[in-house]
Amino acid sequence: MQEWIIAMLVISILLMIRDMAKTVFSGKKHEKEEIMPLGESHPQKEKVERYAASLRKLADTFYGMPYRKEFLSSGQLNRIISDTSQTVCSRCYQREICWGERAGDTMRCSENMIRTMEEGDEEAIRQIRSEWMGACGKSSQYFQVMGEEFREERQNLVWDNRMIESRLAVAQQLTEISRIMDHMAEELYDIMPADPQFQEDLRKAFRKKHVIIRHVWVMDKIEGRRQVFLNMRARSGQCISMAESSQILSRICGSPMTPEQGSRSIVNGEFHTVHFVEDVSYQMLYGVARITREQEKVSGDNYICRQEEDGRFFLCLSDGMGSGMEAFKESEIVVELLEQFMESGLSQETAARMVNSALLLKGREGMFSTVDICAVDLYTGICNFLKAGASSTFIKRDHWVESIASESLAAGLVQQLDFDTASRKLYHGDYLIMMTDGVLDALPAEREEETMKEIIMDVREKEPKEMGRGILERVLGYSDYRARDDMTVVVAGLWKK
Repeated sequence: MQEWIIAMLVISILLMIRDMAKTVFSGKKHEKEEIMPLGESHPQKEKVERYAASLRKLADTFYGMPYRKEFLSSGQLNRIISDTSQTVCSRCYQREICWGERAGDTMRCSENMIRTMEEGDEEAIRQIRSEWMGACGKSSQYFQVMGEEFREERQNLVWDNRMIESRLAVAQQLTEISRIMDHMAEELYDIMPADPQFQEDLRKAFRKKHVIIRHVWVMDKIEGRRQVFLNMRARSGQCISMAESSQILSRICGSPMTPEQGSRSIVNGEFHTVHFVEDVSYQMLYGVARITREQEKVSGDNYICRQEEDGRFFLCLSDGMGSGMEAFKESEIVVELLEQFMESGLSQETAARMVNSALLLKGREGMFSTVDICAVDLYTGICNFLKAGASSTFIKRDHWVESIASESLAAGLVQQLDFDTASRKLYHGDYLIMMTDGVLDALPAEREEETMKEIIMDVREKEPKEMGRGILERVLGYSDYRARDDMTVVVAGLWKK
């Protein structure tokens, strides 16, 4: 439970960092003095960077500790043998022989027996025991006690490894937090006053609409997407819609600009700072079709579809192992964590790794879920795929269909999880089709993907939700219209704005 609280605390910290960035240039009070550029030596920037460095050092300390062990150490072997001989051999009349003149042979045979137990070779264990029966009158009791001591030490090793995995999971999260803080410090203080000529052009254009602009800041990200912050107000008794303000700014900038999500709808008589960002080139519409497994009331599948402030559109699908409420809870945790991490600005791979760490921290045996992410850059149309134990995703374009497959393990099974990743360029009119394994499993074995491609090409519906329904209807035809597993199909279409 303590580790799970740590994971939740990590998420809270990420969200606070994100919110701090969002509020730096919003809701400011009236300022009489001119705001000076924020340079590299700004004390608050240095403070945030020191916090990030401290977190990195803490993570490095965790990474530097011993890693998990697959086998018992020599010290643990000696402890098993010592406790066993103390219990069984202390009153044996042959003790002076076995642990005296033949102590070396007895020790080697005992170690060999324990290592054989570790390997789990039953035939080899029986062979060693039969050899000991002729030399030891208490061989049965000796092996019984040794087996009990071995199982106890082995359980201790399992718990130690679990603690090590939890420590590594926390170290990964600390590393990611430090990286985000460094990035945020860089971004917060890269906002500079705009070029004087650009400011003058803006003031003239907005003055015609009875709007006074006091300050103009710009920030150009690495990707080249312009961001503009306008501190402005309308003259007394006047107001202007944010849509009209965006049109004026777009004309001056020479590129489409739009207010950041959650911005006010009008400019009124009070000074406010409004954040404008370069508008995306594409938009996505999505729909979901799903069927719950027979005799279950709740589906074990969960999904999220949302557009982030940086112009990425995420589609995330998770299938909890099994079915019913338990599977639902597992996949729900996955999609909720993914949503919160990606809302904080993390890449899909970083978010997935932190979700995997959080599942390991939760520590419930058998808790694992598939992770299937499609992240579409609405500026370029580039789609990045990430899969962990997930079913294939399909891209439909005109008269052909492509599949993106996965062979990796589900999240929550191992500490160092390898994801299957891919990238594709999407164009106007393309469709992304994601599904859980219950859909493909209902199709003929050995040719599930080929059959699904034929089904997708056969569907004539254009609206995403109706397309998903059409796919499910055709899939059910292959399984006598019985849902033997939860089935979820998420369809998203990309269109030029």
